[in-house]
Amino acid sequence: MILSLFIYWFRSYSNFLQFIMFTTLRSKIQLPKSKYMRVVIFGANGKTGALLVEQALTKGYKVVAFVRKAGSIQIDNPNLKVIVGNLNETLNLTDAITGADACICALGGGSLKQHSPEIVEGIKNIVSIMEQEVVPRFIYLSSLGAGESRLIMAQPMRFLIFNIMLRVPLADHNANEQLISKSKLKWTFVRPGALNDGALSGIFKHGSEILKLKGNASISRANVAAFMIDQLSDETYIKKAVWLYE
Repeated sequence: MILSLFIYWFRSYSNFLQFIMFTTLRSKIQLPKSKYMRVVIFGANGKTGALLVEQALTKGYKVVAFVRKAGSIQIDNPNLKVIVGNLNETLNLTDAITGADACICALGGGSLKQHSPEIVEGIKNIVSIMEQEVVPRFIYLSSLGAGESRLIMAQPMRFLIFNIMLRVPLADHNANEQLISKSKLKWTFVRPGALNDGALSGIFKHGSEILKLKGNASISRANVAAFMIDQLSDETYIKKAVWLYE
């Protein structure tokens, strides 16, 4: 009788210890997010933005596409919600961001000569609402030449491209990056080379260290979109700026 009670007690105590160990271990391990994350994509009707929407839906994400013009996205998918609004309309921005797990920004000014103050101001609104609604992950599409990545290209091409040709858009990207980097968000700056309409190959180089570029730094929008979507479940480049080229 005593032996039976001892065996019963020992087994119960062993199971209890296993439960405690499992619970403690689980609390220390950050389990990966579900692929059904809710993602907001700004600039969703642009060339890169449209690819972001398409690829995110293909991978099973729930996508909120924020666009300025109604009817600019012609995709019928139960996981897609389209919100029409401007970047200064905080109510629409809040509606899009509330309940999301991450935001991706693919906004572009579309001009080499004129600044885009509405986008710079819009980024401020997006960051503020993300912090307010505790949406932690922000992936921002910047450009090679922003920040310290300008050093990746040798002279005289660095001066011709970054100081003359792309001077205005890079100034806007630098302003946006500085604002985002001072936030509480888990940000990643994606700085691709010259964008083209090539196919999705999955073959390209990326990194955050400073190196000297040899040759032409170009990459397809499809590859850039794929890399940005991958960052939703990859923490390698959190609070880092990463260059991309093929």
